[in-house]
Amino acid sequence: MKNKKKTFFNLLVILFIAAFFVTPLGHYGKLFLNRLFATSPTEIPTAEQQNITDYDWKLKDEDWNFFNFDVSKNRVAIINFWSSWRLPSEAELASIQNIYDDYKGKVDFYIITDELQAPVEEFMAKHEFTFPVTYQIIGEKSPFPIPTPPHSYVISKSGAIVVNEEGISDWNTKDVRSLLDRLLRE
Repeated sequence: MKNKKKTFFNLLVILFIAAFFVTPLGHYGKLFLNRLFATSPTEIPTAEQQNITDYDWKLKDEDWNFFNFDVSKNRVAIINFWSSWRLPSEAELASIQNIYDDYKGKVDFYIITDELQAPVEEFMAKHEFTFPVTYQIIGEKSPFPIPTPPHSYVISKSGAIVVNEEGISDWNTKDVRSLLDRLLRE
């Protein structure tokens, strides 16, 4: 009887682990784990912050119209590089949606991808994300090196790079809100 229970338990564990690789449960489980272990982005100490010196950066908006990043000069901006096919990006975007809902109109959001418009629109609709998508133009100069997604920056009104966060972060935290409130007051 004891051997049967042990065998049954082992089989359950093996099936649970296998489910992470061959069923949708695995995708949602990995999303959950990414979100669980995501931390609030870290502010760079003031003495180590670098300034953006050139705001001349051509991008495309969600309607595929060209615009220039210089519209964010003297404004607080959150820049997030993401890809729909990267699980950590998908996990992070839910927290970005929450912060966008509370700070739209006050903070400029650049949620940037280099993907084609059709798959991005499908991804946005599937997840019910409403933040504006920005499309990167490959080969255009930018104020900083283009990172591998997910990667995020927070830029102050004076052009200082206040956050330079590689990997997934939880943007819907008290620390992020305090940082944004402080930057908006400056």
